[in-house]
Order: sequence, then C-alpha cells, then structure tokens
Amino acid sequence: MARVAVAMSGGVDSSVAAALMAEAGHDVVGFTMNLWPDWVPPADDGPGCCGLGAIDDARAVARTLGIPHYVLNLREAFERAVIREFADEYARGRTPNPCIACNRAIKFALLLDKIRALGMERLATGHYARVETGPDGAVRLLRAADRRKDQSYVLAGVAREQLARVVFPVGAYTKPEIRAIARRHELRVAEKPDSQEICFVPRGDHSDVVARYAPHAVRPGPIYDGDGRQVGEHRGVARYTVGQRRGLGAAGGRPRYVVAIDAERNALRVGDADALRCQELVATDANWIAIAALRGERAVTARIRHGGADVPAVIAPAGGGRVRVRFLDPPRAAVPGQAIAFYDGDVVVGGAVIDEVRTGESHAVDR
Repeated sequence: MARVAVAMSGGVDSSVAAALMAEAGHDVVGFTMNLWPDWVPPADDGPGCCGLGAIDDARAVARTLGIPHYVLNLREAFERAVIREFADEYARGRTPNPCIACNRAIKFALLLDKIRALGMERLATGHYARVETGPDGAVRLLRAADRRKDQSYVLAGVAREQLARVVFPVGAYTKPEIRAIARRHELRVAEKPDSQEICFVPRGDHSDVVARYAPHAVRPGPIYDGDGRQVGEHRGVARYTVGQRRGLGAAGGRPRYVVAIDAERNALRVGDADALRCQELVATDANWIAIAALRGERAVTARIRHGGADVPAVIAPAGGGRVRVRFLDPPRAAVPGQAIAFYDGDVVVGGAVIDEVRTGESHAVDR
C-alpha cells in the first residue's frame, strides 16, 4: 500500500476521498491548505474551501478517521499565483477561472511538491474525475462517472506527469453515493452543502477583489454599439464579461449583450445574440494529456465553460504552444481568459486558455 496525502478542503468530497483511501488500507495523511487572504473578514468564513471553518471541519474528519492532519500555510503563493492573476486578467478585459489557476499553480504543483518532499507517494483530492493508465502506458484523464458533477474541465490544464501521481477516489461515484459513504463513516460534513462561490470572493462580487489590486479596472467608461455609437456608460470593465446581458444600462429596446471588452480604451461593445456565436478561436498554453503533442488536425469535442455542453470541433497546432479551434456548431460566448477542454469521448485530450475569438463580425469598440 502507498503513503497517500489527501488534500482536505473541509467539504464532503475530499473528506470521503480520505475515508476511501484509509478504507483501502493506505497510509493516509490529511493536509489542508490555508489560503484565506488576511483581508477577508472572519465573519465571511462560509462553506468555502479556504477559511478557518474549513480547517476545523477537515481536522474533525481526520480525527474521526484516525489519520494525521496538518495545515499548510500557502497564502503568499496563492495570493501571487491566483488572486493577483485573477485581478490582472479582469483588468485586461478577460474572464479568468481561478479554480483552474489554483489547480495548475497550487494543488498539483506546489502542494504536490511539498507532499513528495515529505515522502508521500500519491496525492488524493475530492475532484470528480478519473485517472487511469492507457494502452500506451501513459496516464489518461477521464470524465467522472457522475457526469453532472464531472470536473475534468477544470483539470485539463494539469500536466500529465503531475496526474501520474494523483488519485481521484470519488470520481467513480455519484454525489448521493458520496454522501452515503460520509454518513456510513459518521463524518460531520456528510450533509455540508457544496461551495458555490470563489473562495476568496465570499460575497459573490469579484469586482471588490479587482478594485483592491487593479482599481483602474473599475472606472466608468463608454458603451458602444456595433456602429460605434455610444449607447451608455459602464461601471468598470472588470464588472462585465462577454455574453453578459444584465446590468448594462444601454439604450435601445432590443436585448443587448457584451460582445467585446476593450480594457485599453476602457470601453465595452454590445450587440445582439448572433454576434456572440464563435466560429473559431485561438487558445494558448496548450496542455496535452492523451497525446504527446498535437501534430496536425484532429476532430474532438470541446467545452468552453464548466457545466457547458460539448460541441464538435477541429483543432490544429498554431505554433508557440497555441492551438486553433474551428467549431462545427458555433457555441455562444467563448470568453478570452476562460479555459477550453478537448475530449475524445470520456478521455480528456488536453486543454488550453482562450485567447482570441472570431465571430461573424469585427469586435472593435472604436469607430
């Protein structure tokens, strides 16, 4: 049996991951990452994965399971690699996914390095996904058995060599089954609700975080229509994302959506729903899991947001770690800064970060 570190967030999924590893006879040690920023008031500590309450829950679960538990202070690294990057991306007119940044920079990089230095052979987490060895002997990332809870999208940026040292114990179960296992082990988090918020945005308004690190991104500015006419004023580019309809305050009777954000000019462009259909995009930082490299065109299905539908696409290398994606059924509102994951059935081929989006019309916001 292996020495297994479990990343325990204080939620039911990671708690059951620890229970399943211990039940299988592994030498299990629980680790909780203390990521909670100093500037978040303790009163805001809710059901998330970074606060003091989460640490208390994880410690109580470890005590129930009879396994050691330690807290790692990774606040500085998390602030630098995740929170500041989050604010900078919004200030650039992009829409980041901080969970993906955390997976790449913290959970499956810094944490993995730390537990390996302590002599741990594997890292288990509560993610709903599966890892297995393919016919070629290389590791493969697959969707979870519970497709409604599947988190393979947010894991598509994790390197293949990192996945080779990772275990996802809950990926073979449905959420009701996980709660049943938690009740069987008498874990106090068995009925704990899932966190629905970004851990460092407990009140749900990400612009508060952006204002702290990039105040220029919350300055008012103009809103233009497709003909270059000013039709309103926005409250700061960081408060908006491509595809947004509510809260625009733009003149005109028909529905309008944000179709482009020009952070350099501090301006938004709005248009109708058809202007959001993405025909093609270019993504950067490509990470290949099921293949060693993309050497030519390949048919895949692609997902451009967590919880979104897969759409058929053809991908091709674009040089410099970039990949060109041509959609056969153009999806709505592909957003720069968000991740895109590529699939072959249940197998994750790889992932990248959306950089340039081409729709049926130009996205310039000036005349």
